[in-house]
Order: sequence, then C-alpha cells, then structure tokens
Amino acid sequence: MRAFFLGLMLLLASPLLSASTIYKYTDANGVVTYTDQKVQGAQVFVFTDTMVETFDKQVYVTTKKHPGGETLIVHNDLYAPVEVELSIESARNLIGVPAKPVRWILQPREKIRLLTLSPTGDGPPSYSYKLRHALGDPRAKHALVDYPLPWNGGPFRVTQGPGGRYSHTGPKGQHAIDIAMPEGTPIVAARPGVVIKIENNQNGRGTHPSGNFVRILHDDGTMSVYLHLKHRSVVVSEGQRVRTGELLAKSGNTGNSTGPHLHFVVQKNIGLETVSIPFAFNQPVDSLPNFAIGGE
Repeated sequence: MRAFFLGLMLLLASPLLSASTIYKYTDANGVVTYTDQKVQGAQVFVFTDTMVETFDKQVYVTTKKHPGGETLIVHNDLYAPVEVELSIESARNLIGVPAKPVRWILQPREKIRLLTLSPTGDGPPSYSYKLRHALGDPRAKHALVDYPLPWNGGPFRVTQGPGGRYSHTGPKGQHAIDIAMPEGTPIVAARPGVVIKIENNQNGRGTHPSGNFVRILHDDGTMSVYLHLKHRSVVVSEGQRVRTGELLAKSGNTGNSTGPHLHFVVQKNIGLETVSIPFAFNQPVDSLPNFAIGGE
C-alpha cells in the first residue's frame, strides 16, 4: 500500500499536474491507482481541507419573561470575542421589534441583554429569532510581524502554499500552508495568546475534517490555527495563555489529511465571516509549487 501512496505523492508533485485532474480507481485485483488520465470507472480525486467549527453550544440565545414582555439574552461562552447578529422574524402583536438585524460584539465569556419585546395587547404575541455569529472582533488589526516557525525540528518542506488549488481555495484557508513532517513533530505557538478551542480525541479521519487542532487568539485580535494534530497529543487547555515557542501538541495525520503534516493558518473576522489572512515566517521555509503532496 505504501508504494501506491508514494506513487500518488509523485503524481501530485508532477509539474504537469497544475493544469490537470487526478482520477482514482480500483482495478480487478483491488489495487487502488491514481492517474491524470480518465479511465472507465475512475472517480475524480478531490482534495478538501474544510474547516468545520460549530460554536452553537457556546454562542446562543436564552429568553427571560417578565411583566414587561420578554428579553433575549445572547451568551458567549468562548475565550474569544464573538460578533453576533440577531434577527427577529414572524413577529405578531409585539412592539420593540427592530427594523433590521441587531449586531453586537461580545467579549470573551460575556452575555448581554440584546433585545426586549413587549406585547401590544391586541392578541397573543409570537415571534421567532435567528442568530448568526462569527469568531473574532472585526475591529482587530493584524500586527505586521513575521512569525517564528510553529514547529521544532526539520528542515521540512511546504507541500501546499497560499492559494493551493487542491484545498487552499475557500475563505477560511486561502492563505494557509501545509508543511510535511513526521508524525510526532513538536508543534509550538507561533505567537503568544489565549487558547480558544482545542480538539484532542480524534483518531484517524474521524468525524472532524480538521482532525485534532488548537486555535489561539493573539493579542492583536487575530487567530492562528494548527490542524491535523496527533491523537491525544494536545497539552494545552481552553482559556490557557501561551507564550511564543510553547509546546501545543505533536503533528499528526488526523481528519481530512492525505499524509502526516501540519496545516497552519492565520485568521480574523472581517464582519460576520472568519477568513484567512496573509502572513510571513521570520525565516525561509523550503517550498514546492502550489499543489499538495501528502497534505490537505
């Protein structure tokens, strides 16, 4: 099986690939083959590096009824600011309904009484609400500093850079980089900050495309994320402050990963959307063209 994996890596490394599609098929002997030639029964091999993080259990609305009506309270249980947008829909027999959605920025571990709706007395009041939210403060300004390498050891090779056509195309990962490295390589904080979120219990592909990860909020309001970490290797906890160079975890091959590597990205909220932003390391990193080799 290793030979076929290495064959895939060589195919992905081919300069001819930059304008072609990869196909995957299994022959009559059960051998999996990857090729840039379309053959009968072959399927397009798609690299994905979707970052799926749901915070619905940590950013949410509760209501409190009182003689004057009903108050909607928005909670942020995260260790990071969150921008929220609350919309009132299908309101009947109520006053205090805003004409447009209400936006607010909640600080870490904060809750706020965002709206109070009062009955008109003309009939039974009713409404529904919709909450949108995005991690980070849109007012944050990225400090123009170069990042120390977020790992110990090497040298290692960048296997997919910003704008890599296989998986670094969406807004959350457009400026990410993949660095191929042996599983178990120490992963360290590139900048100081507070650990916002971790995942540590995923083994193999699991159910989370990012695998095990650590997300850190920097002092300038931006965030760095370290993905595909080794199962149960994360040694920091949510709410913990870390220093530059402090050990976070070990590199792995979890989630949507085609080989052992670190996926590193810096992000910020640009207004109800958390997106990746450009950054630079403070020393050269050996690199290849913008296509994946053993990493998503």
